[in-house]
Formats: sequence, C-alpha cells, structure tokens
Amino acid sequence: MNIDIPEGKDPIGYVWGEMVPGIGIAASKFSLSVYEHSTIDLRAFEAARLRIAQINGCIFCQDWRTERDGQKVEAGFDEAVEQWRTTDVFDDRTRLAAEYADRYALDHHGLDDEFWERMGAHYSQTEIVELSMSIGAWLAFGRLNHVLGLDTVCVLPGN
Repeated sequence: MNIDIPEGKDPIGYVWGEMVPGIGIAASKFSLSVYEHSTIDLRAFEAARLRIAQINGCIFCQDWRTERDGQKVEAGFDEAVEQWRTTDVFDDRTRLAAEYADRYALDHHGLDDEFWERMGAHYSQTEIVELSMSIGAWLAFGRLNHVLGLDTVCVLPGN
C-alpha cells in the first residue's frame, strides 16, 4: 500500500472517508450511484466495467462481478472482455460497450464519426451519457485505488 493507514483502520474507509472527507465521501457516493441507478443492461455494463478494470489493473475490480436481481454475467465473461474485438459471445451492444471503454481510456481523441454512428445505432443519447459517466467513474476511482495500493483491500460497502 502506498498510503500509511493507522492501525485498526479500514484502508478504504480511512482514505475515502477520513483523509479527504470533502472529496472522498462525494466520490464514494458517485461511485455507488453508478451501480444503484444504472439502466444499461448487465452484459454491456459489465463489459465496459471489466474492460476499464483490466486497463487500470485494479485487482478488486477485475474480480468483482456486478449482481442485478440475482443475476451475474457467466464464468469466463472477463476473458471474453479481453478479447472484445473477436469474441463470438457478445452481441453488438456488449461489444460496443467494451470498445467504448477501451477507447475512452486509451484513445479518447480517436472517437470518430464512424464510432459515434455505431454508438447511436445501439444506444440512446441518455444511455451514452450514462455509460460515459460510468466509464469515467471506473477509470478514475479504479485507477486511484490501484495507484494507492488499495485495490488489494478494497470492498464495496455492504459486502
């Protein structure tokens, strides 16, 4: 871990809640809102989230699987996300979510008209904004946790 945590303190709670409460608590609420209020279908949501986790190298995020209504993506889904360009287990919408996450994180200047035409064919304007905010949260907070070394001790509240 790259941050000193006082003896007996939960690392995530300390860094996110005590060290910088004016920022960390708001960031935590935003991060949790992505999970609580998403309208994106689970497979597309997880494809984008896992692609960001893979890019960030966040151990916890790579192991985590979002659950909705008792459902999770199938075993091996993370390997399919790594192979998003060629996997045969994704529909267009799921593949596009993984592609968007990949390009958002690694080549956001390269999001051209052809890409946006494809996005518009599969996602509503509202869904595009929602997915963009979700990817932004995962990119920022997963990377923050990895850089500070918190991803090895990370848990979401209630887990």
